[in-house]
Amino acid sequence: MKSTTRFSVTSLLPLLASCISYEPVTLLPAITLSAEEVELVSASAGSGVDFGMDVSLNESDSLFNVETLPGVRVRAVNSNGPAANAGLEIGDVILRINGTQTDHTDTLLALQANPVADNQYTLEVRRGTVVFEASMIAAARSTGAPPIELYRVDPIASRAGYTTELVNIPERGRVAAARVVEIFAESPLPAAGIEAEALILALNGRYLNSAQDLVNRLNSDFEPGDTVQMTVVQNERLTNPKVELWNPGRRISRIALGPVLQYESSLSPSRSSFTLADFWLFALYSFQQNEGERSHNILGLINVSTDVGELTEETNRSN
Repeated sequence: MKSTTRFSVTSLLPLLASCISYEPVTLLPAITLSAEEVELVSASAGSGVDFGMDVSLNESDSLFNVETLPGVRVRAVNSNGPAANAGLEIGDVILRINGTQTDHTDTLLALQANPVADNQYTLEVRRGTVVFEASMIAAARSTGAPPIELYRVDPIASRAGYTTELVNIPERGRVAAARVVEIFAESPLPAAGIEAEALILALNGRYLNSAQDLVNRLNSDFEPGDTVQMTVVQNERLTNPKVELWNPGRRISRIALGPVLQYESSLSPSRSSFTLADFWLFALYSFQQNEGERSHNILGLINVSTDVGELTEETNRSN
């Protein structure tokens, strides 16, 4: 008589659970908090001219002896812009502009910031082994009306936009308040009864200094999902609703099953990696993603990378 042993999937689950480890993290976007006073226009904005192209240093394509060659290389040409109308193409090397040697990108920036009287420029350009002269009329930069601030935005904690206003409060006099001017998708404000045009005076009993102060405190002093109490004036009534801040949830940042598979990821910077059958010296398959660059490796022998820039000396063209 033969004896047989049977294993069910359910009997293996506790064993697999003991082998697998994982780490969850909060899926929270990054945010840069602005200062109270923001300069929307730089001192040089609206002055100078535009050549309608992007350039970079003219580096050799040798991987063993990288050096900077004379001129600057054209990396992009704006359609119907001054450079395009002058006949310049991507890959051209600009050697001189109006007699000024252009061996660095800063030289072009200086020339654009200090235009000549008629905005006319003569360029000495190399294309392959041909050096030619091109005439270009630069475009004057726009001198339209300066940008106007609309509101301060909190894209994470309250998912709303606010402006600063001064209001009169009995026994406190004139104080700053944050008026709700925009409410975005998944904002926790409507669930707390706070609508557009409401005035927020205080946060957990502390009065505000400005709309930016509200944004700063919501994103610096509290965690996603925390409950805060706001002092609000809405429809001529003073209320103190409790608001549960937006909670983006959690995601798995790391999964490990011994040497069988490994997975790790992070949000800032955007990075992830996956390894299948890691035998220390080599893996059956591994994948790495770092921002826009991706790499696939098979058995440590075959490696394929994508979205990686190339160093090229010339662009091949057929006449």
